[in-house]
This record gives sequence, structure tokens and C-alpha cells, in this order.
Amino acid sequence: MRDGALDSPGSKRVYVRRLFATIADRYDLITVLLSFGLDRGWKRRLISLTGPLPGKHALDLACGTGDITFALSEHGASVAGLDITYRMVEIAAEKGRLKPAASRIPHPSFLVGDMMSLPFPDDSFDVVTTGYGLRNVPELNGALIEIQRVLRPGGLLLSLDFNRPQNALVRAAYLSYLTVLGGAVGFLLHRDPDTYRYIPRSIQRYPGAPMVAQMMREHGFSNARWMRVLGGLMAIHVATK
Repeated sequence: MRDGALDSPGSKRVYVRRLFATIADRYDLITVLLSFGLDRGWKRRLISLTGPLPGKHALDLACGTGDITFALSEHGASVAGLDITYRMVEIAAEKGRLKPAASRIPHPSFLVGDMMSLPFPDDSFDVVTTGYGLRNVPELNGALIEIQRVLRPGGLLLSLDFNRPQNALVRAAYLSYLTVLGGAVGFLLHRDPDTYRYIPRSIQRYPGAPMVAQMMREHGFSNARWMRVLGGLMAIHVATK
């Protein structure tokens, strides 16, 4: 990872786009390896917090290959999945075509787009979800403004992401572990140990779960709270417009 890649929104935007284009075809495997298979359970927990979904309109941001998007659809929502990386969207759409058509459950739609400039009118969605999206966005405040804009009054924002532990010793051990594991996975899959060292670097610059909840409140969300996942190493945020 080159020096300065995360120093500004512009440089982070370029770096993240290139990174996720590189890893898209291995993304599902990566999430399993880096979470030791726990990732799907965390996503199910996030979905359980949405409340009843039949008849609701949902938007899944930074949808990747569509895990959360498809889960929202399977629970009855009409869903759009959006990601900045064309290859991610292509893989997600292909997964959708391979799924059997179920009665009364519409397949989600997928599109390429930017969380910083969402291509939807105001008050379009009842639920907005994102898995690992807020940490990766070039400018978090701008993304929260856009999410608040497209949510209907009373709508929910739910986010799953890595946390930045407040305890310095825990944080150092956590980041060291992710650096070593990321290096091993990067070498195994890409012959480049630096590929997934972006994750601990991005966590170092991430405000952490309590501050993200505070930023949500500052941008017009109420009841913004976060739940510990994996002992607080991960977090799920829930907030209401």
C-alpha cells in the first residue's frame, strides 16, 4: 500500500476503487477467510434489526457481491444494491440470475454508483444498509448526508463494520493481527502481501463506533446506537431518520 493513499478523500477514492476492482473475484472467499466464517452470522444479525420488511423499499450500499442485498430481498423487501466497483455489481447480478425465481419475492436490482452522490430522489427508501461501507467511503460526513437524504422519515440506517477499539493495547493487538493475517491472505491469493493491509490502515483512520454514532446524530439521525460484535472488535450501527 503506497504512502499517502488514505491521506485525502481524493487519493482514498482512487486507491479504494483500484483495490476493490482487484479483489472482486475473490471477495466472497476473502470475507470467509478474514472472519473465519463468522461474517454471514453478523449479516444475519444486521438483517434481524430491520424489523418486518415485506412492502418496504431498501437500499444496500457498498453491496459487494450481494450478501445483504439478497437477504433483504428474501425477507420481503424491494431492494436495490449499489456499489462503486463494476465487477462487484456484475458478480452480484450473476448470482441473482442463478437464484431460482421465488413467488412473491422480487429479485433485487443492482447498479454501479457512488455513496457520495446517490442516484435516487429524496425520501426513497425505508431501510438503508451497508456492510463495510462507511469505513471505505472517501468522506464519511458526505456519505451520511446522502444516506439521510434518501431515507424516508422514520427510516432505518444499519451498518456493519470493523470497529476501532478504544483501548490502546487491544487496538494495537487487533491491528497487528489483521496486518499479519491480511498479509498472509494477500500473498496466498494475489502473491502480494500488501493487498489486504488496507484493512488495518483504514481502521487506524476510522473514527470508531462511538464517534460514528455521534456523527450520525449530527447529521439528522435519532436513536443512533451501536452494538458490539465479536466483543467490540466489530460493530453494528442502527439509526433512525
